[in-house]
Amino acid sequence: MRLKAFAAASVLTAALLGACAAAPLPQGTWDARAAPVVEVTRDGDRWTADYVFNRDAQVWAFMDSALMTDVRQPWRPTQWTVETPGVVMERRGNYDVIRSLDGGPVPRHVRFSIQPKAVDLEAEYGTLTFSDGAVALPTRQFDVFALKSIEAAEAMPADLNGVDLEGGPSTVTWRDTAGPVLFNGERRARLTTTGERSYVLLGQARVTPGEGLTTVIDPNLPSWIGEEIRSFAPHVGDYYQRRLGKPGVGSETSTVMVSWNGPTERLSSMGGSVLPGLIVMQFEGVGVMNPSNEVQERSRWFIGHESAHFWLGQAVRYQFAREAWITEGGADLMAVRALKALNPAYDDRAELQTEVDDCTDLARSKPVAEAGDRGEHRAYYACGAVFALAAEAAQKRRDGGDWFDFLRPVLAANRADGVLTRAEWLEALTRVSGDPSLAETIGGILDQGVADPTAEIASLFRKAGVPHRVENGKVILI
Repeated sequence: MRLKAFAAASVLTAALLGACAAAPLPQGTWDARAAPVVEVTRDGDRWTADYVFNRDAQVWAFMDSALMTDVRQPWRPTQWTVETPGVVMERRGNYDVIRSLDGGPVPRHVRFSIQPKAVDLEAEYGTLTFSDGAVALPTRQFDVFALKSIEAAEAMPADLNGVDLEGGPSTVTWRDTAGPVLFNGERRARLTTTGERSYVLLGQARVTPGEGLTTVIDPNLPSWIGEEIRSFAPHVGDYYQRRLGKPGVGSETSTVMVSWNGPTERLSSMGGSVLPGLIVMQFEGVGVMNPSNEVQERSRWFIGHESAHFWLGQAVRYQFAREAWITEGGADLMAVRALKALNPAYDDRAELQTEVDDCTDLARSKPVAEAGDRGEHRAYYACGAVFALAAEAAQKRRDGGDWFDFLRPVLAANRADGVLTRAEWLEALTRVSGDPSLAETIGGILDQGVADPTAEIASLFRKAGVPHRVENGKVILI
């Protein structure tokens, strides 16, 4: 999830342009025997990734083949260079792949040189760079799967859930010739990861333990941001725990890792994502150098959204990428309600009005479920929040409850398998509201898109009990 504002540096918008922060691993069938062994080494300014494959394959495809947000181009060809003769890396279909130039199997040993860069990615975890030279890489960036041909690569769907794969989590050894690497808040002289979904930091970084919260913060980050994270994050986490119970596994003691990309002119930017026990954040721009009321409020909302994913995204996750609206829109509403509870002066209606406006624009004649294919990930946040508002209103009409009262039994019912499916979410809505037409309306917005989103959202709100009016073709919250 990433927030950006261009033009006037003091303006922060709620345009969500980046990763669906709690993206799950593909839930297909993996033949782990095909997974390679990888050694990632940092030797001063030289970075290498050495792959050792234990079987022949015509093509190896990278699971993490996300596009860069602004340009919708693959990130890996701009940062990775194949050093092994006779091997080429290219984009085929939805994936970055490597193959042999002669058409034969890929060599069993392939080396890449790497120049890590921090770029915004669509629905994936990106590299973090720190102003003192430290770099944090996602652990799952090195996972690959084998394919029989280039044609097979071109035919692979973007969402690998339910797909049988020859490959899976790579066994990665991490080395930094300058000293130990940092993983899960601890320094390790030598580290091997396989199935973990986290970050490894190579380079020096200041680790500050705290009560329930360890911070790793860029030394040049404006000091007020670090202070805000240390003071506010525990409060919002405590509020969520009071309302929803314990978070997901591994989230009891959290680490926050924060990078600073510099005081870029005419920019105020916050971005980040959440993993088990870890929140990563990136800040950039002259507009966040000083703690104005607007910037402080925006940063708190941002912390609230990311922290929410320990419950809605870690305790339970969505099943398929097209269902990211469950966690992203739900986390948006969690953040809004938490901020209002912690600060009664917070303008929650203005935030939620932006969600309604954006959903109206992004659902017009386009299926929201397919928004990721179009690079319109903001639709998952905005329309997910609209659907959550309807669920909250139904809960209030039933027993005076709120969004957390709707969520708590839904989370409890699905913690065992860790998956909250679309069908389960909609069934909960029907159970609370007693009106199956609410789920039907949401299904239409998700699957077909609608010619008149204003009318559909107004109808949904009217049936659920969300206070609103329609004015000049817009749904206005009241």
